[in-house]
Amino acid sequence: MPNADLFQTGRSHPGSRWPVLLGLLAVCYAVAALGGLASADAGDTYSALDRPPWAPPGWLFGPVWTVLYGTIAVAAWLVLRNPQGSTRTAMTWWSVQLLLNLAWTPLFFAADEYGLAFLDICLLLAALLTTMVLFARHSRAAALLLVPYALWVTFAAALNLAIWLSNT
Repeated sequence: MPNADLFQTGRSHPGSRWPVLLGLLAVCYAVAALGGLASADAGDTYSALDRPPWAPPGWLFGPVWTVLYGTIAVAAWLVLRNPQGSTRTAMTWWSVQLLLNLAWTPLFFAADEYGLAFLDICLLLAALLTTMVLFARHSRAAALLLVPYALWVTFAAALNLAIWLSNT
């Protein structure tokens, strides 16, 4: 029988490892789906913005985020799978960064609040870096899996700032 408090101890019955991974993937891709609902016209909005010359094409965001959400889930799974003590704090910060990630899309695309979106993405980056430090205590691989995500969020923050400054 799996431990009822997986986030507290991180210990689980060997048979529960794959369902945990599937659950984490479901959570991450649910965040992606909710973000997609909030950005139904994101392509048109993004195309209409005054963007810096280094802005990527709109079609690139979907494939990049698809991969990143998968790595976010796998990183959490690695922490839960081989914990070094309680995983509660690490998983709390993982949840915080995921919620901040979820908040960005409606702020930027649905509300056209580029300044608030920039604040959100800065908080996201801080929460993500905290998550990486905490994950490294449990699994170096988990922390390293989040490096591409941190790099992309840093790039996205710079792009968000440039768009905010050019479109206000």
